Amino acid sequence: MTRRPGGPLTVAASVVVLDQLTKYWALNALDDGRVIDLFWTLRFNLAFNTGMAFSRGGSFGPVIGVVALIIVAVIVLSLGNTSTRVGALAAGLLIGGALGNIIDRMFRDDGWFRGAVVDFIDPQWFPIFNVADIGVTVGGALLVLIHLLDARPSSGSTSS
Repeated sequence: MTRRPGGPLTVAASVVVLDQLTKYWALNALDDGRVIDLFWTLRFNLAFNTGMAFSRGGSFGPVIGVVALIIVAVIVLSLGNTSTRVGALAAGLLIGGALGNIIDRMFRDDGWFRGAVVDFIDPQWFPIFNVADIGVTVGGALLVLIHLLDARPSSGSTSS
């Protein structure tokens, strides 16, 4: 999966497909205000987010979409520098998650980049989210973890 963009791009495509399929399901199964309780506080509850994380900045939807596209382009261009499988997985998750939400912003309304992101996973004690959000969050956390581990001084090194 490393040194070749095919692995991360396959992960990204898988995240996009899973995200869009689950959003399609949510739009059809929950469109009439129906809520599906799963267990404890977890439920499926349809919501639309025109802003960024935690529904902040609703009027910035087009800007968020363009910035996300730029970030995806930068990550795709840097795939050749990915040196670990975990790094490649993280990049794929980030790309797929970002693209899943970009698709919503681009095509879920009449105006370009004015669409709302479809959210439906509702723990009730945390903002409602979707599969793309999981990809972005897990991918970002893995990248932070990789960088933290790489920044650690090695135990076998000696200083003079």
